[in-house]
Amino acid sequence: MHYQTESWGSYMATSSYGDPLERIERMASENAVVIFSISSCCMCHAIKRLFCGMGVNPTVYELDEDPRGGKDLEKALMRILGTSNAVPVVFIGGKLVGTMDRVMASHINGSLVPLLKEAGALWL
Repeated sequence: MHYQTESWGSYMATSSYGDPLERIERMASENAVVIFSISSCCMCHAIKRLFCGMGVNPTVYELDEDPRGGKDLEKALMRILGTSNAVPVVFIGGKLVGTMDRVMASHINGSLVPLLKEAGALWL
């Protein structure tokens, strides 16, 4: 897993830290698999373990470790999802897959692996 905690500052170039929705879009498109997470969330841990167990190396953004904008990103994710539960949120190939239930449904119905292959996150 690749944790993106030390680079939060690079996203904070503007005085208001930029639009959270634009930041999410940019962050999600920078790597094949991106997980927005909270470090103490058990569902976030489970989704990270799922991807690592499949041989995928996701980029993980721990929102609670971003002192300058994590809460804004969390609120923006809630708006995108239309839910009060913002994490974990998974993007594959820059496209929103969704939260834990969507990822697990995709895994069970066999559509997750093709998504990962298409994004270049899985080669087998």
